[in-house]
Amino acid sequence: MDLYEHQARELLQENGVLVPRAEVVDTAEAARAAAERLGGRVVIKAQVKTGGRGKAGGVKLADDPAAAEQTARRILGMDIKGHTVHRVMVAEPVEVEREMYLGFTLDRAAGRFAAIASAEGGMEIEEVAARRPEAVARIAIDPAEGVTEAKAVEIAVAGGLPRETAGTIRRLWTVLTAHDALLVEVNPLVVTRDGAIVALDGKVTLDDNARFRQPSWDDSGDRARDPLEARAEAAGLGYVKLDGQVGVIGNGAGLVMSTLDVVAGCGARPADFLDIGGGASAQVMADGLSLVLDDPEVRSVLVNVFGGITACDAVADGIVRALDTVPLTKPLVVRLDGNNAARGRAILGQLAHPLVHQADTMDGAAARAAELAA
Repeated sequence: MDLYEHQARELLQENGVLVPRAEVVDTAEAARAAAERLGGRVVIKAQVKTGGRGKAGGVKLADDPAAAEQTARRILGMDIKGHTVHRVMVAEPVEVEREMYLGFTLDRAAGRFAAIASAEGGMEIEEVAARRPEAVARIAIDPAEGVTEAKAVEIAVAGGLPRETAGTIRRLWTVLTAHDALLVEVNPLVVTRDGAIVALDGKVTLDDNARFRQPSWDDSGDRARDPLEARAEAAGLGYVKLDGQVGVIGNGAGLVMSTLDVVAGCGARPADFLDIGGGASAQVMADGLSLVLDDPEVRSVLVNVFGGITACDAVADGIVRALDTVPLTKPLVVRLDGNNAARGRAILGQLAHPLVHQADTMDGAAARAAELAA
């Protein structure tokens, strides 16, 4: 479960990490009042569960309360990568001397957590990592040892961060372990002009599997929740919104995960994880396809099904049924294999839709979907 920035900020603050004073509001008038309480000059930040807010115009500086009201009015209701802004955070500005990056993430391949640190934080950290990977340090964490004082200093030195950040590094580790998080990220972590170490922006992803021992988690009243994820939950679909352009649908979590990897290997980014399940009906397939097609970020859709309990002809029937009610305006690539695959392919062949493409292999299907999304 991804948290909003203001929720992540609260966790950081509760664990001793310095953060700017801030308030969360849902009207422009409330933003003005918050700015008055915070000293007049403030930063207005859209609260959405996606990156790229700054580049999309969702983070703006306001010089006084009147400007804060006008800025909040422009940002509220804005669409950022398919996410509607229902709330903004009004935060006091910070005089920044230096920007850095710091985070902990789960390294599934290694079976442990990793610290990631860089002396170059800010909006372009992804570009820094791509252009100059040596500027981003990655340090494995022994789960039995955790982050000791010595380990925190090692992380700081490896990433080119001041040694004074060691205390903040240990506090972020506490956030991760105490709250069953899979990701704790601060970008940027800044040194202010008076020498303080402050987290300007935080991102936290909690492990849904740990919900049973985290009674404080409650997103039931979160009206700003991603509407596609809420709709998928109501339909009983296993769906996670991602920040890509290729919609992915498959039957079985393992197959879907493999499909995401293959899509990424073809140079594209998956837009979602959607598992229709091992015994999905034609109606479930139709519900899933209509859901993915409604994502404005999706440029092509890949359906990858291995027929077992779910026969491929039922999947094909579901696709046809969905296209009876949902206009297909994006290319759809379908790979069917296994139980009744030949019959399923024949059904789609008879459909003869110009935007429906079939592929014999997963690699071929992913390559075609990536090409069509480019």
